[in-house]
Amino acid sequence: MARASDVQTLTTVIGSYPHTAALKEGGVRPSGLALSFVEVSPIIAAFRRMVRGLEFDVCEMALSTYLVARERGKPFTAIPVFPVRGFHHDALAYHVKAGIQRPKDLEGKRVGVRAYTVTTGVWARGILAREHGVDLDRVTWVVFDEEHVQEYRPPRNVEAAPAGAQMATLLAEGALDAAIGAGAVDSPDVRPLIPDAAGAAAAWSARTGVYPINHTVVVRDTLLEREPGIARALYEAFVGSKEQFLARLRAGEAPGREAEALASRRAIVGDDPLPYGLPPNRAAVQMLAELAHDQHLISRLMEPEALFAQVE
Repeated sequence: MARASDVQTLTTVIGSYPHTAALKEGGVRPSGLALSFVEVSPIIAAFRRMVRGLEFDVCEMALSTYLVARERGKPFTAIPVFPVRGFHHDALAYHVKAGIQRPKDLEGKRVGVRAYTVTTGVWARGILAREHGVDLDRVTWVVFDEEHVQEYRPPRNVEAAPAGAQMATLLAEGALDAAIGAGAVDSPDVRPLIPDAAGAAAAWSARTGVYPINHTVVVRDTLLEREPGIARALYEAFVGSKEQFLARLRAGEAPGREAEALASRRAIVGDDPLPYGLPPNRAAVQMLAELAHDQHLISRLMEPEALFAQVE
């Protein structure tokens, strides 16, 4: 066992989820390491700080942001831990006066999304293209925030919304024809683009074998180069924290909306609604990389094995 003086402390930013609680509260500890948690809210603000300033040793990060950052040589590497994931068919909404009867009608329209490289946007656009034949290059994408990776330049059919504008407001007013991730919009003129989104998502997952990933966890390369065992120690700690949560979930002892959502998702994805490790997630990582390439986030395809530190 390492002596207290030998334990390395890593500054760490991870969201507060039921499956990270044991790790953040100290019930599970990575072997030979101490984690000094920095609270950042919303968690997406940490992604930008990590990409631009390398502020932390360990940091949760959107998987699409990681792909864009990886291509541009940002000095961190992910471990195959995926703390946030879900389906995105329900993220698509449209204005009833926009002349949209089916997803294909989005061509020639103005569609809002928080930022072009945001992961939900990548998945949702992938569904539009692959499932409904939408030519994404014929849609004008209206963005409301900066891209996390400053060096990234979006394609020509991406434009910035007016300063201070809110996506939900513009959608309700009809200034946007549709949107991805606008949230609840209090307007009778805004409706889901995909009817029975939950059923469509379940059928899509069964057909493709993909359970979409939103976030992963990255570690500074200098640490991994100096001590490669850090990746495995962190991975095992995340797994241990998740297993404590899963034990409570299986016993019906995990209260809260997030736990309930994960429990209900087991009907689609199986007993573990948060699988870690590359083997059970390779198809999802591969598809997201393909979608990122198709949508001009990255210029070359990346093999999933090249994206993650070795942990098993």
